[in-house]
Amino acid sequence: MKAIIPVAGAGTKLRPHTYTQPKALIPIAGKTILSFIVDQLKEVGINEYIFIVGYLGEKIQDYVEQTYPNLNTHFVYQNDRQGTAHAIQLTKEIVGNDEVFIALGDTICEFDIREVIASPTSMLGIKKVDDPRQFGVVEMDEEGKVVHAVEKPSIPKSNNALVGLYKIKESTILFDCFTQLVNENIKSHGEYNLTDALECMIKKGVQFNSFKVKNWYDCGKKESLLEANAVLLKKTGGLTVNPELYVNTIIIPPVSIADGCVIENSIIGPHVTIGNNTTIKSSVVKDTIIGTYTSLDEVVLDNSLIGSDAAVKGLSRTLNIGDNTEIDFG
Repeated sequence: MKAIIPVAGAGTKLRPHTYTQPKALIPIAGKTILSFIVDQLKEVGINEYIFIVGYLGEKIQDYVEQTYPNLNTHFVYQNDRQGTAHAIQLTKEIVGNDEVFIALGDTICEFDIREVIASPTSMLGIKKVDDPRQFGVVEMDEEGKVVHAVEKPSIPKSNNALVGLYKIKESTILFDCFTQLVNENIKSHGEYNLTDALECMIKKGVQFNSFKVKNWYDCGKKESLLEANAVLLKKTGGLTVNPELYVNTIIIPPVSIADGCVIENSIIGPHVTIGNNTTIKSSVVKDTIIGTYTSLDEVVLDNSLIGSDAAVKGLSRTLNIGDNTEIDFG
């Protein structure tokens, strides 16, 4: 089985951060979004990965090669983004006839991956949502078999949303359906969509069963990213490295503080993630994500997202600051 992870999106809802950093590499609860996904798949023995990259793709490639040097990895560039079906179609030659596990690169899900991998049929991850019009939606029969898949329906017949996890055994039929979408110009909301390819496979007789995810963390925008950070820190308990460096500082768990950080005369937490080699002095920080090599001096931060190589001095409440930024409230 090969894993396909599409990470070519520009992450416009997380700007200004995604001007300089791919969304998949934003830190959350002491790891990157991408690492949560890859680590989960590694646990069940998947060792071959195809990353579909585009915007800032070289940063994704550098990160994967440095963090996972022992994995068998491929990088496919999607320079013209025409939807998820178009992206995955680019992997056809690498996949061959193998089974694939597709995990969209902007969501973190908790589910029984061993049970999914062991299933004799293709499987789709789902979760009930209040407003399914913003998602791919599946309809199921009494036995739990998927009978229809529709992308962002205006009048949903189900509230079972696709969460971005797909185990597909019949990869040859999947790629045939991608070709059919293009030949017949079948698009949803202006793009060639994976959900339409799934509907095509169902019509060709492929059986899909569903599996429910316990938790689904959408990391596509600031508010949901901070919420996911808080929940995951509570689950993991957080991690602090070299606490002896934190002079006259109170740490309120759960927090995740990476290696090389210098913190003085501050209160940190709860629900704070801090990247490597960041310096914080005379500040109060809670419910916030801070990147690497950033400097904070005399600030009060709450529900904020601060990029890497940024400098903030003075007093503030809520910020959304990208990389390589300097702000002086004095």
